[in-house]
Amino acid sequence: MISVSIFIQQVTLLLLLSFSLIMFCILILCWKCFMEDEYAKLIRRMNPPRVKIDNKSSPDATVIQVESVNKHGILLEVVQVLADLDLIIKKAYISSDGGWFMDVFNVICQDGIKIRDEGMIDYITKVLENDAFYVPSLNGSVGLKPSEDYTAIELAGTDRPGLLSEVSAVLTDLGCNVVNAEIWTHNARAAAVVHVTDDKTRCAVEDPKRLSTIQKLLSNVLKGNNDLRAAKMTPGFMHRQRRLHQIMFAERDYEKSEHEEKENGSRPQVAVLDCAEKGYTVITMRCRDRPKLLFDTICTLTDMQYVVFHGVVHTGKMEAYQEYYIRHVDGTPLSSEAERERVMQCLEAAIERRTSEEAVELELHTEDRVGLLSDITRIFRENSLCIKRAEITTEGGKAKDKFYVTDMTGNGPVDPKSIDSIRREMGQHTTLDVRWKCSELAKPPPEETKMSFLFGNLFRSYS
Repeated sequence: MISVSIFIQQVTLLLLLSFSLIMFCILILCWKCFMEDEYAKLIRRMNPPRVKIDNKSSPDATVIQVESVNKHGILLEVVQVLADLDLIIKKAYISSDGGWFMDVFNVICQDGIKIRDEGMIDYITKVLENDAFYVPSLNGSVGLKPSEDYTAIELAGTDRPGLLSEVSAVLTDLGCNVVNAEIWTHNARAAAVVHVTDDKTRCAVEDPKRLSTIQKLLSNVLKGNNDLRAAKMTPGFMHRQRRLHQIMFAERDYEKSEHEEKENGSRPQVAVLDCAEKGYTVITMRCRDRPKLLFDTICTLTDMQYVVFHGVVHTGKMEAYQEYYIRHVDGTPLSSEAERERVMQCLEAAIERRTSEEAVELELHTEDRVGLLSDITRIFRENSLCIKRAEITTEGGKAKDKFYVTDMTGNGPVDPKSIDSIRREMGQHTTLDVRWKCSELAKPPPEETKMSFLFGNLFRSYS
């Protein structure tokens, strides 16, 4: 009995010592992380971000230079601010080796001129020099989340004609007014971020039972084609367009079908190479230029946990060229052919999600009202139009909506008679502007380019 008792005491003592050792290690790690975080804060306080906006250096663009202590995601933070202001980035030079980050952007406004608005210049400076500014992390998922002003609804599912019409009809029946929304479709997948208010209170929907009903009915709409992965409704919300990229990525819209593989000629040109001497992976992209292209590619690389150490962006009249020297966040380059292939697919998808080569752009201006989106999408469906992408905004009681539509097949051109019919049905109090796309714009850029690598002389060896 005595020996058993002694054995138990020894085991207990050993367990206590082991537990104490584990707790001591955890405390050391926590203290180390805390000190590293405090040190990083101290460095940032000693070297706050600096922004210089120059309208004299370039004859045709405003030059924005940003310098800061380097941190993961800072490039996306800067690009996101410029994209949200609808500025067009004509050139960009990126450098973030070591602990310092410096970017130079040549930007113009939508009308093709420099930034002349002093209020916008002050805003850019104030936001980018604010050390507390950050882009929310990617820890979100599809679902509903109320705020003080509206309820954010995130949806994902298999695309089909009339899907947006069905979703908006359900929201109208449930007494929800759509105040803002953005809808993307790509490779037979659809994603939407919708902001709604209660029809009666004009505030966010907060009743848990009502939120549950909205979630259930919208899930039923998304599962109408028997897709078991169609609806993922759990709380989460972040920057709308970045969230759409993440939803599409989660839906694996970057995977190509056999039909799409055959149409490779119209795809962006993305190449992934090794820079063995310097330990980088080099990515080059050439495609037709468009607004927010840089945001879309940087957003994808950041969310895939890659860091851009050097880069250059040039745009011409129709073509954009991007070149990045990247590594994983752990400092290693891409390690396998499968990973390179996946990066190429994801960047191609990021470029294509916001494009609609065959679509006609319809911009609608009218008085906002409950059920407006439901009525508009119903009219489109009845006139055999398929919505490929949409941007819904309301401000001051006015609705300004953009729809990118094709014929019901999703690929063919729109019959002008359908546009005339839609105008008649919407009435004289609604303005509908139509922008037909020239087929020449859909052609891919030529195979050859005179542009060399930005760091061609420095990083000469590629494998």
